[in-house]
Amino acid sequence: MIGEVVKTPNLSTSPAGIHHCKFSLEHRSVQIEDGLSRQTFVRMQVVATGQWSEHLTRDLTVGSNIKVHGFLNRHETRSGNPILVLHAQQIEMIN
Repeated sequence: MIGEVVKTPNLSTSPAGIHHCKFSLEHRSVQIEDGLSRQTFVRMQVVATGQWSEHLTRDLTVGSNIKVHGFLNRHETRSGNPILVLHAQQIEMIN
């Protein structure tokens, strides 16, 4: 997914000592569907886990354009609502 960081990265540490960097990414594009142009928009939470997530918290800022490779996983909010979260395995900065 390619997009813009729209929520400041937040670093947290699990009770097991694993670091998690969480932020929101917004993607906007025009796609062709059945021969017609369609505006697309999605805002998604991204989680990066492990040692490298500490560096992300310092390097990523709101407005950064990035490309994220990873996988989707279902999480639940505190109120029990399901959401999809992109678990980042690789992040590239885009100029």
